[in-house]
Amino acid sequence: MRRVETVHTQFQSLEVWKSDVATEFRVAGAIHAWHHSRRFLTGLAWDLIAASVLLRKDGPPRSILMLGLAGGTAYRVLRHLLPDCQLTAIDIDGEIVSLARRHMDLDELGIEIHTADAYEWLAKNQRRFDVVFDDIYLAGKTDVFRPRAWNSELMDHLRRAVAPGGLLAVNLVVGPGHRTMQSLTRKILRGSFPTVRSLTTLQSMNEVLVAGDAVATGPRLESHGEMFHDWRDRMYWDRIKVRRIS
Repeated sequence: MRRVETVHTQFQSLEVWKSDVATEFRVAGAIHAWHHSRRFLTGLAWDLIAASVLLRKDGPPRSILMLGLAGGTAYRVLRHLLPDCQLTAIDIDGEIVSLARRHMDLDELGIEIHTADAYEWLAKNQRRFDVVFDDIYLAGKTDVFRPRAWNSELMDHLRRAVAPGGLLAVNLVVGPGHRTMQSLTRKILRGSFPTVRSLTTLQSMNEVLVAGDAVATGPRLESHGEMFHDWRDRMYWDRIKVRRIS
């Protein structure tokens, strides 16, 4: 791959890297968004995000709200798996959304996009979604960080946006410097919902937590794996592990 552009938005500095078939947005040395003309999965966090929303007990979601969009990597997977699903996203950084439109064919996905502070938008929101996913991270000088820990006020806003029978999910970076946030989020979800499941894969430094009154188990993902035609996509999908957090 070759670096073709360096962009400084109001919220982050990122590099655009390209090959003949792929594009990456890199922030603080890490891949922040990914697009491939022939494949969908990476073995990283976006696979877990896409898989988590499919664990709705009553079947695939008809509507999803994503807090934090970036290049739309997870939504590209979900548009492939759920062609009729209503996809809505909130992102504070309109410049990175514009870059994704230029470099990652974002407009092809048919997403309803709002440029706003996601938590402020959520506080005023009156709509409900089958899945609400929190993937809000900002870029520091050497690492990413979550701008706000979940508390009772934010949990009220999140739960209000989840339709009956729906799911609330969150992407968490794991490892040194992130364990306190991971533990706190686990504790809050366990205290707020009857069922919490964790999705991980060996190559990713992330854990996705998905919570609800009922959350389907790992076998629910098997039939969706058949929708990927590339053997690498199927391999990555099969590596996703789902377990209950007790």
